[in-house]
Amino acid sequence: MDAVLCTRCSRGLAAATPIAAGGPQGVDRVWSSAPHDGVARALVGALKFRRLLPVVEVMAERMHWLVPGHLLGGAVVAVPPAAARRRRRGFDPAGELAAALAAKLEVDQLACLARRGSGHQVGRGWATRIRHPPRIEAITAAPRSVLLIDDVLTTGATLSACAAALRGAGARRVVALTFTRRL
Repeated sequence: MDAVLCTRCSRGLAAATPIAAGGPQGVDRVWSSAPHDGVARALVGALKFRRLLPVVEVMAERMHWLVPGHLLGGAVVAVPPAAARRRRRGFDPAGELAAALAAKLEVDQLACLARRGSGHQVGRGWATRIRHPPRIEAITAAPRSVLLIDDVLTTGATLSACAAALRGAGARRVVALTFTRRL
């Protein structure tokens, strides 16, 4: 963490309170390591919009240290990006976070979901996000227990779409872990 964050930012992130709550439709529980503000928000922006991949380790480490043990178990699955967005960025932020977390948890990471269409949620209002969730499909069978990983939870529409696809492909338990949550 020291190589990526200054002391002030490290303290700011450490002071952020994790958020545990019931999940959106189809998600059994959701847990977020911090509210989407301050240092936590800056880390998400650094990853998604400035391609600063070293922040992934900081984000995954915080999630790993703080996530309640009863939420763990199962394979890690990242919320899939839109294909055009992945090409434009050259990487998948949620996929990078999921890979780092899977390594820390010593569990499998599976790529069993795909996003169809080119629509994205960033910049859309809450009502539009909920009315028009992304189209998510299972591309392989899902494990019985899934840790669904994303960087930010806003309305829960994307997590719900992922959970529906995972349950349709065989998952019985879907728990979502995100780095931040918009309140």
